[in-house]
Amino acid sequence: MVEPTETETQICEVLETFRDTINLQDTVPEQQLLKPTEWSYCDYFWADKKDPQGNGTVTEFELLLQKHLKGKQMQKEMSEFIRERIKIEEEYAKNLAKLSQDSSAAQEEGSLGEAWAQVKKSLADEVEVHLKFSAKLHSEVEKPLMNCCENFKKDMRKCDHHIADLCKQLASHYASVEKSPKALTERQRDLDMKTQQLEIKLSNKSDGGGHQEGTEEVHTDWR
Repeated sequence: MVEPTETETQICEVLETFRDTINLQDTVPEQQLLKPTEWSYCDYFWADKKDPQGNGTVTEFELLLQKHLKGKQMQKEMSEFIRERIKIEEEYAKNLAKLSQDSSAAQEEGSLGEAWAQVKKSLADEVEVHLKFSAKLHSEVEKPLMNCCENFKKDMRKCDHHIADLCKQLASHYASVEKSPKALTERQRDLDMKTQQLEIKLSNKSDGGGHQEGTEEVHTDWR
């Protein structure tokens, strides 16, 4: 029997190792958490979530991107909300001021006249409160929010091109990942075929060597 050469043995070992590596793909443990003792953005934010409509999964990157792209609309809605709140305060203060100037019971005297004057004064004080509140909403909420919106627009203009490139890269990576099982199956099939061919070759070589030795013995005996 002819022993396989060292090269053939090494080829067999490499093929077997590669096959074992492929077969272990299904048994690879889950990735360990980076911060197992606490809630971590890096561990939990990027996990895929099931699509509410049942159409597979939605990656957290996609959710983050959607929120980022909708930021302009969200800020617009917030600005409109604050602006409407200011308008309501100003309108309410205006109506209270008008009511406080009502001349009803202006000629009343005594305790009723004093009580009525106090009611009007309280209305005037409330008008001032609402006007101050609307002014603070404008200076401390609406104005900073508008500045934030402007800065966001500038940042978006700087990042739009970069985000588009990242989206293309991510789409390409996702496509590659989806094709990986098929490519791995083809490589497994090719590996099995090469392994089978090598085993047949080694088997034929072994059988041929044994047959040749037997023939030589027969010739020797015949002589």
